[in-house]
Amino acid sequence: MFNGGMATTSTEIELPDVEPAAFLALLKFLYSDEVQIGPETVMTTLYTAKKYAVPALEAHCVEFLKKNLRADNAFMLLTQARLFDEPQLASLCLENIDKNTADAITAEGFTDIDLDTLVAVLERDTLGIREVRLFSAVVRWSEAECQRQQLQVTPENKRKVLGKALALIRFPLMTIEEFAAGPAQSGILMDREVVSLFLHFTVNPKPRVDFIDRPRCCLRGKECSINRFQQVESRWGYSGTSDRIRFSVNKRIFVVGFGLYGSIHGPTDYQVNIQIIHTDSNTVLGQNDTGFSCDGSASTFRVMFKEPVEVLPNVNYTACATLKGPDSHYGTKGLRKVTHESPTTGAKTCFTFCYAAGNNNGTSVEDGQIPEVIFYT
Repeated sequence: MFNGGMATTSTEIELPDVEPAAFLALLKFLYSDEVQIGPETVMTTLYTAKKYAVPALEAHCVEFLKKNLRADNAFMLLTQARLFDEPQLASLCLENIDKNTADAITAEGFTDIDLDTLVAVLERDTLGIREVRLFSAVVRWSEAECQRQQLQVTPENKRKVLGKALALIRFPLMTIEEFAAGPAQSGILMDREVVSLFLHFTVNPKPRVDFIDRPRCCLRGKECSINRFQQVESRWGYSGTSDRIRFSVNKRIFVVGFGLYGSIHGPTDYQVNIQIIHTDSNTVLGQNDTGFSCDGSASTFRVMFKEPVEVLPNVNYTACATLKGPDSHYGTKGLRKVTHESPTTGAKTCFTFCYAAGNNNGTSVEDGQIPEVIFYT
């Protein structure tokens, strides 16, 4: 600006994109190392520090924002962090939103975020909120976005402005009552989507839907699974009795589903009820009445809970699956202890399996159903 071939010859230099208070803060910092940042000036000072490449002042601004990060300003700061390319601050904002999702989405700043930020949040498995409340917040955002784009606030336009964000709402995680009272009547979903979701809630086997059914909340990191059998054989029958196996784990985990064996007679649909029971009190901690389709192979087929089931260390639980359908494959050469080692951190999760006395359809540590537990640590 002052030196070299591009130097200005003017006696006055205008900086149209820099606020006076922010420029004063920059000059004070350069000449005296004095840091003068407040809630009103921090964003403009951060912009100025980046523009003039003063990383030390930039770091002070980010530190100030971190200290003042709360649920009610997390979305506003997330937008700014993405705009200013501050990944560390963005990551802290997202963690805050995970922990305080309900408060964060009711704050004023939520409806002001851009579509890409909305998508980044909806993609997360770690939001701690019921999906129906998340849907209501997303509808509020779409109404604000229609006004920003000077569109009439109609269901068609709400769907239009939501774009790819709509597919990230996990409608299958709602109860049928929540879905019927809210999304089904919103006009945002197409008739065929509403019909396929109602079928998903009510019939077995469940038809495929275009929406994610993976549970959210408390899930950090990557999905893991363990298989307790070393070999697969054929012919395991079902007469209405539940297959059951007891297990305990050495650390706290969240179980999201089981892998089950399917038919020996080619492609088939099964109805199934899965449960996790606290063995000592006989309390059902999580369950799902659902179905799955299998292709006739000896693979396992995923059956998921609607919400993650918290499993505490060194406590006995019973995994339970009641299948309706033809004879299936089953596992043999079962292991009493199975360890899962994280490929990234090396952390070990150790499962111990025990015989579940009483009606268990023949499933034991050595043979039977429920080969796989799907979980997050």
